[in-house]
Amino acid sequence: MMEEFVVYILYSEKFNKNYTGFTSNLIERFKSHNFLGTKGHTLKFRPWKVIYVEFFPSKAEAMKREKYLKTGIGREFIKNLIHN
Repeated sequence: MMEEFVVYILYSEKFNKNYTGFTSNLIERFKSHNFLGTKGHTLKFRPWKVIYVEFFPSKAEAMKREKYLKTGIGREFIKNLIHN
């Protein structure tokens, strides 16, 4: 089975924060952000919900998309997702 990569956006309604990342295992990564993780940025803003996902066949493509979503244009895209 071919490995697939996911770019995801999490949103914390409680703190009006979002987080963009990528992984090859969204379920485990989400659990880490919301329950298991003991350090890092996302710890402070729990609970998170997944508001967006995109799938990619390679890690390089996922990393490129994640990087794009962290640019000004990408942040506008995320803001529109949250507010619509």
